[in-house]
Amino acid sequence: MKKLRILVFSVVVLAVGMMVSCGGKKPSNVIIAPKPVKNTPKAPVRLSAFKHPETVEWLGATYKVEVHRFSSDSIPIVKDEQDNKYYDNLIRVRIVRKDGTEFFNHLFSKCAFSDYLDDHTRKYGALLGIVLDRAEGNNLIFGASVGSPDVLSDEYVPLVLTISRTGGISIKKDTQLDSAEPLERNTDEGV
Repeated sequence: MKKLRILVFSVVVLAVGMMVSCGGKKPSNVIIAPKPVKNTPKAPVRLSAFKHPETVEWLGATYKVEVHRFSSDSIPIVKDEQDNKYYDNLIRVRIVRKDGTEFFNHLFSKCAFSDYLDDHTRKYGALLGIVLDRAEGNNLIFGASVGSPDVLSDEYVPLVLTISRTGGISIKKDTQLDSAEPLERNTDEGV
């Protein structure tokens, strides 16, 4: 019995000691904050380059359409609203006949689409992409986009790029969901 009392007494003393030691700390007035990091200018970001070949039946023949996007050091750098810097892109559209001869070869920049961009997109946007949509009558229809170069953003202006059987280029805003008539400009002399 004496051993049982000693064991119970020891357990009670140990429990009281643990409660006192855990609850006995006084709150500190010292606040520890991380040291502020200086915003050092980052190198401009390059969007990934891509080259996409595709074949299309058009005007009774087979054509190979190549779209090649790459960033360029030769055009002005684009800054987003957070002052992050990006290289703008150039996109080469090349259309080759089945016999290997070139029908069309043009290098597009954001400037080619500037008449269809609002001031915000003109200032903060980059040429994001051009993709073949379909062959329709005498034309090849492409979708194009200019917008935020941030890969997490979904802000862009959709455009329609048309290449005629004579190699003429026309551009208009993609207003398929809008009720207003789209603006159109024919630029046979080049963009």
